[in-house]
Amino acid sequence: MMKRLSVLLLACGLSGQLAAQYEMTGQPPQGSGVGDATMTVADPQSRAKIHTELGALYFQAGSAAIALEHLAMALQIDSRHYPANSVRGLVYASLREYGKAESDFARALSLAPNDPEVNNNYGWFLCDTGKERQSIQYFERALRDPLYETPDRAYTNAGNCLLKAGDLDQAQSYLLQAVRVSRNGAVPARLALARIFYQRGNLDESRVYLNDALRMMEPPTAEALWLGIRLERRLGDKRAESGFAAQLRGRYPTSAEYQEFLKGNFQ
Repeated sequence: MMKRLSVLLLACGLSGQLAAQYEMTGQPPQGSGVGDATMTVADPQSRAKIHTELGALYFQAGSAAIALEHLAMALQIDSRHYPANSVRGLVYASLREYGKAESDFARALSLAPNDPEVNNNYGWFLCDTGKERQSIQYFERALRDPLYETPDRAYTNAGNCLLKAGDLDQAQSYLLQAVRVSRNGAVPARLALARIFYQRGNLDESRVYLNDALRMMEPPTAEALWLGIRLERRLGDKRAESGFAAQLRGRYPTSAEYQEFLKGNFQ
């Protein structure tokens, strides 16, 4: 779940101080825990918003327990602050507490049925729990909002869900749209398109999208390196294949992708 956050949440729009600290350090704001960042903020809605932002940041950093504390505090301050329910649904889903996740998403949707981030997050939850086809209506609902600031997330999620369902044509259509509308390069969409073109045997096109993704990705993921190995093997470029293999071995020696490489499962 952690790898998917770039196309999932941060519905809340980080407040300036929190965003600046996170951008500089790559970590959630430091302190003694729940409450520090909101001690001087009197307005309940603002306090709930900041706790939700902190919860999202801690979740992104892999600290689910602290994230849940902040999200619970947000809802204690303002029980109708639906972004907290939406983000907490993702946290519970990552912990495989699917009943709690479903309950939080239901609450968020009841309060904000047309909110694009709520619909995008719930769509991904459905996709991640084996309901790929059912998820598409929620991504589409998110995309109907003309003010949705990051439609590439919903397009990418829809494409990945349809790819998971084996519908390459529709997946490709959504992912290409993600690339068209993205303001930040749409790395996840480009990587998924590289996978689709690889599966279809369009190797030159796959290489274009993979290389584009790698130029914007630091560090490269194990998934991208493994695709690069298989792609260059089929294209016959031994030097490029060896380069990808060396990176996979050096960066991700315990990954599932490297184990597949050791087994020679290049399909």
